[in-house]
Amino acid sequence: MENLNELYEAILAGKLAPAVEITKKAVAEGLSPNVIINDYMVKAMEEIGRRFEEGKVFVPNLLISARAMRGALDILKPLLKGDPTVYLGKIAIGTVKGDLHDIGKNLVASMFEGCGFEVINLGVDVDSDKFVQSIQENNVDIVCMSALLTTTMNYMKEVIAAIESAGFRDKVKIMVGGAPVNDTFAKVIGADAYTSNANAAVAKAKELIDSK
Repeated sequence: MENLNELYEAILAGKLAPAVEITKKAVAEGLSPNVIINDYMVKAMEEIGRRFEEGKVFVPNLLISARAMRGALDILKPLLKGDPTVYLGKIAIGTVKGDLHDIGKNLVASMFEGCGFEVINLGVDVDSDKFVQSIQENNVDIVCMSALLTTTMNYMKEVIAAIESAGFRDKVKIMVGGAPVNDTFAKVIGADAYTSNANAAVAKAKELIDSK
């Protein structure tokens, strides 16, 4: 059987090609995708997130680890359909209307995916209708909004109002983040949580899923 500790190390080091190759071999040898994801890939992403919080690695390290993880995950996705034990929950994430920043949002999305969530990445410049539509069509557990501008962060309140008007507010948790956003702002607009970085977002999302 393929030594999957090498997969853990490849993702931790952000080595895309080895991560993909090891995953392909593990699948060919019949190892469960669930085991590959939960015991090795998720643990590697959790470790890189921990190191980031401790200041031992930086955003580029997180990005290349997330890239390696996604490459390996792409091999496994076709094998996961219909398996409810793989994903912790479903998250729709997007940068709000008027804001075209996506690096931070994509990093958070990658960390969510790497740590066991199914992610619907709505992109940038996302209006309230698109957030509501995503909830309706995908039955998501959490909506995550990002804003990098003080001029766009207030649109988050409009999205929450639209979710309430559509009758979905009791069905989803709402998380917000981005440079100008803080915990006080999150509470004022009626969000369930604010987080300042990708690793904290994963931890908070797990808490919110558990509380549903």
